[in-house]
Amino acid sequence: MLGCPKEMGRLVIGLGLILFMFGAAVVPAHAQVFIAANARPEFSIAPLFVSASVRSEDVAKRVSPVTVTVSWSVAPAANRTPAEIAQDLYLLWPGEVASTVHGDPADPTLARQVEALGFTIKKHGLLPLSARNRSGMGTGTGVRLLGEASFVTFSRPETVARGSRGATFIRIPWKAEMASVDWLARLELPLRDVIVPRQVSWLEEMFWGRRHIVTVSFGDVGYVSLYPLYFGARHRVAPLAPDFSLLLVNFADSSHLRVDEIVPVSARRRPSETRENTETFSLPIMASDGLTPQLLKVQFTYFRGKLPWRPILFSALLLGLGNLTGPLVATVMRRLARVLRARIHVGRGEAGGRARGTVPPPEALERIRPGETNYEETLRLCGGDPEEEQRLPSGEIRAVIYRGQRVVPRRQRSFGWVSTVSHWDVEQHEVQIDFERERVRDIQARVRRARLAEPTAG
Repeated sequence: MLGCPKEMGRLVIGLGLILFMFGAAVVPAHAQVFIAANARPEFSIAPLFVSASVRSEDVAKRVSPVTVTVSWSVAPAANRTPAEIAQDLYLLWPGEVASTVHGDPADPTLARQVEALGFTIKKHGLLPLSARNRSGMGTGTGVRLLGEASFVTFSRPETVARGSRGATFIRIPWKAEMASVDWLARLELPLRDVIVPRQVSWLEEMFWGRRHIVTVSFGDVGYVSLYPLYFGARHRVAPLAPDFSLLLVNFADSSHLRVDEIVPVSARRRPSETRENTETFSLPIMASDGLTPQLLKVQFTYFRGKLPWRPILFSALLLGLGNLTGPLVATVMRRLARVLRARIHVGRGEAGGRARGTVPPPEALERIRPGETNYEETLRLCGGDPEEEQRLPSGEIRAVIYRGQRVVPRRQRSFGWVSTVSHWDVEQHEVQIDFERERVRDIQARVRRARLAEPTAG
């Protein structure tokens, strides 16, 4: 196969063109389908390059129309010559042409053909058709003007009011350069909605700025405006041959570019070989038996300055605000905690308040009998670690003293376990048990109460 001069020439064209494409400014396009004038075309499209260029000024204030360049060559079948396959080509494109070089009307036959299918013509005109010689690829020279291609932009009448995107149908007159191994035909399409803004949260936009998505695709005819026209001409679709074909997106000013996502992840990303400060994303277009949509999607944003200042500035601002408002927030939270602790109680009844020290329960004191209960029995009933008073110099235990404190809520309204509190009472308990010859002689219990505005912590 490589020994065939025509195949060798076509390969050289493909390799040369890719070098040129990497050096040229390029962005997105959504899809395209080539349609022959005759049924069952005896040729294929190979190679094919769909390219466009993104610049920071394209998305600075509002998204600008982008010129998409479609470059291709026609490969005749093995038993056919270029003269035998000569016929007009049609390009079906899911997008609206934004402007033209001049306002001459399109071929009336093309407009009638579209209107006969029930579509509404939105715009018509002529597009420049040219070819680039393989010897001039990558140099910006070697371009030959071939003429003009008529186009009509159309949409369904019932969808115009809803703002649906239109489609474009282009008639490309046959030129000998299309089937030549020395030339690649070129069609430049100034299109709307090639770059679209991506909906993000206000916080993301504040940090990184507005996000955008650029998409380049081939073989996509799933749009409402495209499919009816494609369906009637599907037997005339020119297939894509196995060859060196690419989807390309070039970003100028790459030092200020931030890329968030690339679809598919297998797409290649590298610096441009011929243009300074330019980054190139590329994806091979794979040939298939039928139409298989293939796309390259890049989500990106441009930032100003030497660094992405927005995330740095806002991070520093938030850090500063945190340091300034931290003490204020802490003070507010402490005050709120005090208010809740003073006015809300969780628990049954008035029990469950905070307690300190040891207070023997009343039932334990009732079981102590003066003159009968000894020291060990008293500690077993009352528990804890009481204070002790001893007689000197004998060291005989004279009394044990229990001291404790309880903070008790006085409830107002109850909601199950939760209740509001009108105030808190603090109770100071002291129980003194006197002994004589290891037997209990007397018991004294004292309780002092006071009102608190709020309970203390702990």
